[in-house]
Amino acid sequence: MDSIYQSIETLSKEKGIDAQIVLDAVKDAMLIAARKHFRTVENYEAEFDEKNGGMRLFAVKTVADPVVDPSIEMTVSEARRFDPLAEVGAVIRIPKPTDALGRISAQTAKQVIFQKVREAERETIYREYADRVGELVNTTIKRIEGLDLVVDLGKTEARLPKREQSRLESYSAGDRVRCVIKIVDKSAKGPGVVVSRADAELVKRLFEQEVPEIYDGTVTIRGCAREAGERTKIAVSSRDRDVDSVGACVGMKGMRVQSIIRELRGEKIDIIEYSDDPVTFATHALSPAKISRVTILDPAERHMEVIVDDSQLSLAIGKKGQNVRLAAKLLGWKIDIKSEEEKRQEVQNAIEQLSTGAPVSALIEHGLAEATVDALVKGNIGTVERLGGMTPEELEALEGIDEEAVNRIQQAINRFYGQEYVEEQAANAVEASSGNPAPAEAAENPDIPENNAASAPDDTIMESAESAADGGVEVDSAAESGEEQVP
Repeated sequence: MDSIYQSIETLSKEKGIDAQIVLDAVKDAMLIAARKHFRTVENYEAEFDEKNGGMRLFAVKTVADPVVDPSIEMTVSEARRFDPLAEVGAVIRIPKPTDALGRISAQTAKQVIFQKVREAERETIYREYADRVGELVNTTIKRIEGLDLVVDLGKTEARLPKREQSRLESYSAGDRVRCVIKIVDKSAKGPGVVVSRADAELVKRLFEQEVPEIYDGTVTIRGCAREAGERTKIAVSSRDRDVDSVGACVGMKGMRVQSIIRELRGEKIDIIEYSDDPVTFATHALSPAKISRVTILDPAERHMEVIVDDSQLSLAIGKKGQNVRLAAKLLGWKIDIKSEEEKRQEVQNAIEQLSTGAPVSALIEHGLAEATVDALVKGNIGTVERLGGMTPEELEALEGIDEEAVNRIQQAINRFYGQEYVEEQAANAVEASSGNPAPAEAAENPDIPENNAASAPDDTIMESAESAADGGVEVDSAAESGEEQVP
């Protein structure tokens, strides 16, 4: 125990933590070891002996009269053996031999000390790196643990997981790599710092290092979307009209961006000029494809439709959808890409659907639930005419349509066609009430003048209108006999 203070100082310097934290850990470890060795429920205290550099252990008891719990209380007479002036209520510290703590107790103390030191070390690391998330750091590969790499940050170790590595890269122990700090976690069992080579922040930090205009704030990085090892799209803008933001990032003969591409092992980088207008920004973001037009479908939901020439469709979508996926991530919008031919076909189908009959949504006015209409639309049942030609078995085969829904559909269709029939009959009645004969009747009575409505008496017109309103069509008797009406 004599050299324990020197050991504490050495340990605190090696781990870079406060010596008092280590000292408190040693005290806690001694108390645990004492309870385990003496097997009592006494209260213990440990303190550092500055004279000999060791630790001292005491059992603490309170003077009481009468004594209720002997393990934590003692009588006045017993207390005065340690303190002649002790009275009731005084706290007496009774020295305990530390050399009595056996090998097992010492091992327990060692484990507790290590645990406390690790906790203090993690806390120190957390305070050191918590504010440095996103910072570019130079590291050295220390060892390989499975698919993950453990790198040396100088003061501590950090983990470079497989998911944070680029697929184009492979490393060996001793290699130097530049990473960004991504996560700092003081509750982790292993290294509390996680670094990344796949995060978009790495590209941003590399551009800041290579492009002085970005470092001094003349050019600003407005967004970055990356698929590590494949492609990166970075949007930049300039605060100075005389400075070309894209040109500054590319550099003379592409030297600046080529330096970053080499650092990323050949990953493709698209530098895009930022725009506050989403239409213009989308046109830039989908480069190298040429965009015909962009339509905002839903500003609230940030949804747009992009039309490209048929020959540009595959270029706009990119390999496995990569180009449009990165563009959508960069913009923060949902992008639907269609070719000119697909858009023409879509418009033509919509026109044909409208011309073939009423949409099924018209049945909502006749008591059909919106959920049922949505289920029909999802089943590609777009018109009432097509719905009316389906059997109950075909309807029940659709998702979301049961027997009860089929009954409601049939009732809605009946009401729909019933209304159409009533409207048709009313239209015929109005036409008949105007006095114009039907084409067949006019052929049988060629002597009836075409402007018969104008020559009919007012009371005849009123009588015909009243008859039409009653639901029937009554033809004037003079017209039936073929007699010419006298005005």
